[in-house]
Amino acid sequence: MNKNKKTIPQLVADLSLLFVALSWGATFIIVKTAVEDLPPLPFLAIRFALAFITLLPFLYIQREHVNEAAIIKGLLIGVLLFSGYVTQTIGLQYTTASNAGFITGLNVVIVPIFVAFYQKRFPHRPIMIGALCATAGLALLSIGPNFTINSGDPIVLLCAFSFAAHIFFVGRFAPEVNATVLASFQILTVALLSGVGTLLFPQPAMVFSPYVWFGLILTALVCTSLAFFLQSKMQQFTSASHTAIIFAGEPVFAALFAFLLAGEMLSNRGILGAAFVLAGILIAEFNTIRKLKWGT
Repeated sequence: MNKNKKTIPQLVADLSLLFVALSWGATFIIVKTAVEDLPPLPFLAIRFALAFITLLPFLYIQREHVNEAAIIKGLLIGVLLFSGYVTQTIGLQYTTASNAGFITGLNVVIVPIFVAFYQKRFPHRPIMIGALCATAGLALLSIGPNFTINSGDPIVLLCAFSFAAHIFFVGRFAPEVNATVLASFQILTVALLSGVGTLLFPQPAMVFSPYVWFGLILTALVCTSLAFFLQSKMQQFTSASHTAIIFAGEPVFAALFAFLLAGEMLSNRGILGAAFVLAGILIAEFNTIRKLKWGT
């Protein structure tokens, strides 16, 4: 087998996943504003329901790939994804945004730990160095001068484990399950569970303003149906550890677009943190880029 053919898809996959991180980061400030009118659970229910509807035509085309095993795997990673969103939302009520941001970002190091246990060996050195570098960057981006342990921090830690498990299992299932099927059923699971949560728990007043609909449509089409399809498809060609490090770029893109769209400025500490995250991604990618360039 030609080694270039083996490494080129991984680089393309990593760049596609970087686009996913960029899309999530770019819309962060839009979602943050939209949920002031529409609470998180109803927002998630409608967002993921719209995303599932947009995938229905593609799911019909790929209907021969729909089987019990594929559905079960989609439901499993959907539960993990929903768990991540819910524990993050609950934890944010009892801790600071900076603490939550850093703790959630710990999935960058949790994923390689999952992989190490599963494969019974340590990840490659560039992955570990990149993960540690990205974690240091997330700490600089997220933690304020007076880091304290709040009651919500352990809840947000569950969120980090949920997102890490989601990335890990997508990495395992992606080579086995059609990407459209895998994305569709995890999205449907989040929509249903969010809808049930909306009905079971009292919700603040819901205002469906034009801005809310803008946020719903944008996140449904780009950040959900397209993003999770790309993740399901592209993790066939890259590792779960690579994916976690690439997704660490999300807060960097969030800060960039917050500056571009709302004029929010990063502190010197934040700029240094962003540089560490980007350095971590480049370190993790170095071996792939070297192989692509030199064909070795």
